[in-house]
Amino acid sequence: MIPNEGKGSLDGRVVLVTGAYGGLGSAAALACARAGATVVLLGRKVAKLNRVYDAVTQVGPEPLLYPLDLEGAAPDDYAEMAQRIESEIGRLDGVLHCAADFPGLTPLLQTDPAAFARALHVNLTAPWWLTQACLPLLAKSEDAAVVFVTDDLTRVSGAYWGGYGLAKQGLAGLVHMLHAELANSTVRVAGLQAGPMRTPVRAKAYVEESDIAAVDPIAYAGACVTLLSAAGAAHRGQVWAPAPAALNLTLTQLQ
Repeated sequence: MIPNEGKGSLDGRVVLVTGAYGGLGSAAALACARAGATVVLLGRKVAKLNRVYDAVTQVGPEPLLYPLDLEGAAPDDYAEMAQRIESEIGRLDGVLHCAADFPGLTPLLQTDPAAFARALHVNLTAPWWLTQACLPLLAKSEDAAVVFVTDDLTRVSGAYWGGYGLAKQGLAGLVHMLHAELANSTVRVAGLQAGPMRTPVRAKAYVEESDIAAVDPIAYAGACVTLLSAAGAAHRGQVWAPAPAALNLTLTQLQ
């Protein structure tokens, strides 16, 4: 039997998940639905979003699809998204930033300029633009949360991590800066530093067969629910690095 960690902890809440068909994004979307949330699934590939939509529908409230490419979206696109969420659902209580762009380990000298700029934009600028557009709607909630998925700064500040590594360092800084500015509001800000996970992003840096440290992203789905729920107040303003849950499940087993 699959445990329903956090069941009911997100009842009545609306949560936006970016990168919703990725490794952590899809696992978190399912976990949020199981916990009672209506999930807005954001990603750029409609077919992949549809598969997550079908899985989420089986375990919780009917989600909302929102196809959007973070690389090409402008601030006006995020403002329109926030307006549509408010008009179609009426509220927004949480944003979970799981989307990531990592082209692979490359020396800076050999990095393609466009790839460098894209990594900085998708991993740092776009999450902020989206958050900025959603803050007025989030502020209407009695208890809202913005959660940024970060990375191990000691590792990604080393050689060859390029724009991705720099962006993740900036994202950790954003967590602390935005928390300081919203400390007296109803909007909580936190970071989630998940450990090594078996995802397509990590596969670009590590050979899967020898990557024994990596776990299934489902092991961190419960931590996402915690940070988005009222219990996340304990981690307000922090970058939380929880231990992975002791689960040996696959995505299909959550359906």
